[in-house]
Amino acid sequence: MPFVELNTNLPARRFSEEFLKKLTSTTASALGKPEDRMIVQVNPDLPLFVFGSSAPCVILSVAGIGVTDTAEKNRDNSAKIFPFLTQELGLSEDRVVIRFSPLEAWQVGKKGTVVTFL
Repeated sequence: MPFVELNTNLPARRFSEEFLKKLTSTTASALGKPEDRMIVQVNPDLPLFVFGSSAPCVILSVAGIGVTDTAEKNRDNSAKIFPFLTQELGLSEDRVVIRFSPLEAWQVGKKGTVVTFL
């Protein structure tokens, strides 16, 4: 159950339900997870200053169990996700940052307990 959170200073009108579906599909495919297990959140209109500039930018946080726990996996994940973000949002690669965080099953609560399986 990967968590994907997109923080951006772009306006909310840029993020339609269709965009959310595409982001979900792209990240699910990159991580090798079914779309119905993804949790995707978009936070637009944020005051952001990235790499010395407040120009349009995106910070994407991806956290998951067993899918973000090695450099090799994240190199591959990044290569699959970056093109979607840059093309879909019209941003150059230097205005997109992805932060990967590994999770353990005990760190995710669901149905009044913690996840005990992948």
